[in-house]
Amino acid sequence: MPRVIRLALLSLSLGTSAIGTSVLGQNSASTPLEQKTSRTLEATRKNPLALHALIERMPKGADLHMHLSGAIYAETFLRDAAADLLCVNLSKMKFEKNVGTSKGLPAQAVCAEGSVPAADAFKNQELYKSLIDAFSMRSFVPVSGRSGHDQFFDTFGRFGGVEKNHLGEWLDEVATRAAAQNGQYLEIMETPSFSAAAKLGYQAGWPARPASARVNAEDDVTGTSPAELSKLRDQLLAAGLRDEVATDRREYADALADRNQIEHCGQPDAKAGCSVTIRFLYQILRSNSPQQVFAQTLLGFEVASADSNVVGLNFVQPEDDYMAMSEYRRQMRMLDYLHSVYPKVHISLHAGELAPGLVPPEGLRFHIREAIDLGHAERIGHGVDVMYEDDPQSLLKEMADRHIMAEINLTSNDGILGIEAPFHPLPDYLAAHVPVALSTDDEGVSRIDMTHEYTRATMEYGLSYTELKTMVRTGLEHSFLAGNSLWQQNDRFTAVVAACAGQPIGADEPKGKCGEFLKNSDKASQQWQLEHRFHIFESTVQ
Repeated sequence: MPRVIRLALLSLSLGTSAIGTSVLGQNSASTPLEQKTSRTLEATRKNPLALHALIERMPKGADLHMHLSGAIYAETFLRDAAADLLCVNLSKMKFEKNVGTSKGLPAQAVCAEGSVPAADAFKNQELYKSLIDAFSMRSFVPVSGRSGHDQFFDTFGRFGGVEKNHLGEWLDEVATRAAAQNGQYLEIMETPSFSAAAKLGYQAGWPARPASARVNAEDDVTGTSPAELSKLRDQLLAAGLRDEVATDRREYADALADRNQIEHCGQPDAKAGCSVTIRFLYQILRSNSPQQVFAQTLLGFEVASADSNVVGLNFVQPEDDYMAMSEYRRQMRMLDYLHSVYPKVHISLHAGELAPGLVPPEGLRFHIREAIDLGHAERIGHGVDVMYEDDPQSLLKEMADRHIMAEINLTSNDGILGIEAPFHPLPDYLAAHVPVALSTDDEGVSRIDMTHEYTRATMEYGLSYTELKTMVRTGLEHSFLAGNSLWQQNDRFTAVVAACAGQPIGADEPKGKCGEFLKNSDKASQQWQLEHRFHIFESTVQ
């Protein structure tokens, strides 16, 4: 049964709304066009296919939580692996390097015993099908000893090895997909080269915990005093860590240039994907030793400080990994120090991507709070275990008061953690007035897109059109784009700044002071464009 239909049946079995109406506490639709669109959405609520078609046309604004490698569909990786003359290990269903190439033209991969050229998948339907399944959640059914969590994270090791020169192609894929769904802005997590920084980190080492100290691994913060971290930073910079900044900036710039070339951006025949703005979050691997994590994080702060295409950073890899769990407090203290040195660099953190049983109960009690209070996170990715944290109501209030957004990834949370309605905390965030926006996480691995996530949220949580519109606006409001917001007050989408108050919001050609204001703010410009898109969408809804 298709997933979208299964979700509709679940919604119907729970009633019109799984959690009740007006979860965002917003006023009902205020303009005639909003009222008409709201009536249309309500009329299609019990028809999942019609609802999906309607929401696909709806403006989506931003996707703020997207890993580039996880966003690419398996079919693309197969094509790229064939082009790179990679092989497929048949027992492990993963890519591996060839042991040579044929002398004839075109060159073909010569593979080790037990492996075949990746190009063989296009001549062998069973192999093709098996690889698509191995590289994604397609057809996966949990069995004893193998969970969705295992399948999801194992995919990255299977399709890894494809050359980095495909980055521009991958950016084109996600931008084109976003454009087809009326999306306009992507903040993409990507890890550029960091091997030189990591090497410097290992050369510098990390102070050992005194043998006499009786401290649990999770409470070990050895080496993280401001003085110690300052000394280590100076040592890494003196050893040449900044030399890798240029390498990373070139990787990002080359990928964007390749994407623009593929899409003919700036030319008369520009493709639809050109309308989607892309920025990067520097992706840091948290499941490593402290010296490597600190060196890579320092490099990330340096790159984000120098490159306008890199608007912030994030820590990734499974939060329940031993190193991620045992090093969590130490890593948050690293961020606390580095934030003091680079206060303008934005931080979004994966925190609370955990569920009961995945880790001991004490592991659910502090990650989100420490990500905010020590890690200086402006957004929280996932935040699934928020109601298991110590004093969750005060934590939710803190997030609401400080306007710290939760990046909600419904399908990812279901596939990895087995968390879905009514056990997902989305209603708790909404009831506490924490700003939230939907995102895809790894749409290629999950075999979804942003439309799927908005459709799922509408059916499972009974969201109204006004509530969906608020979520979309919230995404751009909490983007790390440069410049001031279009809106007068944080997360209140009722009045624009004075410079733009005298003309219709989202007008084709903003004039005077408003035009100047928008030219000087990437964020406000995107928000204005979103309002323009909403006007067009609502005007054409029947």
